[in-house]
Amino acid sequence: MHTETDITLYDRDLSWLSFNNQVLLMAANEQVPIFERVRFLSIFSSNLDEFFRVRMPAILALQQLQVSQEGLLFAVQQVIGRQLQEFGRILTSEVLPGLHRHGVHLYYGDVIQAAHRPAIKDYFFNTVLGFLQPQKIVMEHPVEVFLENNALYLVVCFENNGYALVNIPSNHLPRFLSLPDQHIIFLDDVIREHLPFLFPGQQVKGCYSIKLTRDAEIDVDEFSGHLLQKVESMLVKRALGLPTRFLHDSKMPEDLQHNLAAYFRIAPQEMASGGRYHHLRDLADLPVKDPALNYPRLPSARVKALETEETLLNTILQKDVLLHVPYQNYDYILRFFNEAATDPDVQEIYVTLYRVASGSQIVNALISAARNGKQVTVMVELKARFDEANNVRWAKRMKEAGVKILYSIPNLKVHAKVALVKRKRGYTWDHIGLYATGNFNESTARFYTDHVLLTAHAGMTQELELLFIYMQTGIAPAKYHFLPFNHLLVAQFNLVNRFTEMIRREVNNARAGMPARITIKLNNLQEKQMIAELYAAAEAGVEVKLIIRSICCIVPRKGISIHRIVDRYLEHARVFVFHNNGAEEVYMGSADWMNRNLHRRIEVCFPVYDPVYAQQLKDILALQLADNTNAVILDDEMRAIPVPKVAGEPDVNAQKGIYDYVHHL
Repeated sequence: MHTETDITLYDRDLSWLSFNNQVLLMAANEQVPIFERVRFLSIFSSNLDEFFRVRMPAILALQQLQVSQEGLLFAVQQVIGRQLQEFGRILTSEVLPGLHRHGVHLYYGDVIQAAHRPAIKDYFFNTVLGFLQPQKIVMEHPVEVFLENNALYLVVCFENNGYALVNIPSNHLPRFLSLPDQHIIFLDDVIREHLPFLFPGQQVKGCYSIKLTRDAEIDVDEFSGHLLQKVESMLVKRALGLPTRFLHDSKMPEDLQHNLAAYFRIAPQEMASGGRYHHLRDLADLPVKDPALNYPRLPSARVKALETEETLLNTILQKDVLLHVPYQNYDYILRFFNEAATDPDVQEIYVTLYRVASGSQIVNALISAARNGKQVTVMVELKARFDEANNVRWAKRMKEAGVKILYSIPNLKVHAKVALVKRKRGYTWDHIGLYATGNFNESTARFYTDHVLLTAHAGMTQELELLFIYMQTGIAPAKYHFLPFNHLLVAQFNLVNRFTEMIRREVNNARAGMPARITIKLNNLQEKQMIAELYAAAEAGVEVKLIIRSICCIVPRKGISIHRIVDRYLEHARVFVFHNNGAEEVYMGSADWMNRNLHRRIEVCFPVYDPVYAQQLKDILALQLADNTNAVILDDEMRAIPVPKVAGEPDVNAQKGIYDYVHHL
């Protein structure tokens, strides 16, 4: 077997940037409807913002330890620079003209037509003006002005060499204003048009947009004591985090760049040149209402076998249910929680919550369950990055309703997506479990692809109950007595060992001359030990097929193929298939193979015992491996190469194929 020190690993940050480049390529794809191309530009921009908030602080810290600029920071900056150039080209040369051809006109640095000025003026004075807080910048008195994290500003230059700062209140107002004749203007330009009013008597010489991104990777794992208060305190600290990127208009004069860097105490490597407009993730909010500019609607399928059943809970007692969302309707998940909340025989409900919808129907069902006298226990992960405030709000609401709220222990997140309902009928207890690859979030379920297993399997539900009992102890896994997980794979207990055993079983089969195959679908693959096991498996003759959406640190070689799919839905499921000499074992779960998932989280992966459902998952994986439209394969230099098409072979789009497949189940 390989040791961790002699394996080849591709850099996680460059790999993630490669994934974001696939998002950008979707924006350049002429086969994609024009407003969906706008959305892909928005997703690219949002992803990049998160990269600067979460990953760039670590890269900058690493750079301080290096002498040469030919290190990771330089490579990352080069990649991002090229991507931003391509972003600008796609937006200005393809997407905006494409919108124009459909009658939608976005002002993008253009001269505003006289016919639109009255509406812009009315909007400025009646709506925008009350949100503006112009401030003078006196270069001799630095840091008297505080730039809020990821907020938008205009730096205004005057003929007398004075400067001022004007906020763009996009956190209070829509970023775009609709005008007559399907014209749209940025809020930024509404303000630019009225700078003379804001600064009477001053001659405006120039106006440049800026945005400061701050470090969001605040450590809450070390917190002990009252976690709720600690997380609320952390949210305040995040807003004050250290700068990681000072984004400025590329047309800003160099002397002004230097002056602002000194004024706001920005290091040279934190300065970044951009376009006239920042925060272009807001492009998804363009007020464009024409459905013809979007993907054709794909209504989710109803599950015929469930439509005639009186209650879902009773159905699950008779047979397992496997759902493929969003291809199949998410309402069945909502129904599961609604039935549990109102069924008079249900006594106890246990749930893990990581990211929930802002108006979560599921959480409201749990609140109703508690008010209906049921014992409801919810593990709320307050440390879910960027969802902390939403989770804090819901935790308080649930606690007020009588829900027992659990918080994860220090240095450990609970990322599992599981629920357990206990129902008592006479002297008999029913245990009904819900195991998912994605969050209990009806909002993201519309565009995240996931699988959900509903089962009353005695072994699986008993082990799930043991896990919930453990999570209520608050004891670190290393100090807790062994839990006998024979069905479930639970990170911190048996998950790594069991996956390792299954990989090595394939190795032994290959060496014995038997067929040996492993197919794994993940969002991210980075953990060294598991990568070493996969390398060793391939060397032994095991066929390793990987579908990795984002971070991928394993490098393809003989026996290892890597596919990536970026399409209308976000690929989110984690699925594992081990050939086992024909007696295949199929697992799903919440765990990516990252250091954080395997070593710093509670994750749950679970078997799919029903052969019909196992075959469905294998069929879905086969469609994804056959995709030759939006899928790419990674080569041995980690370049994303379009899947080659063989002459005469039909086009295969995995997501469209899965949609058709699921609708015929």
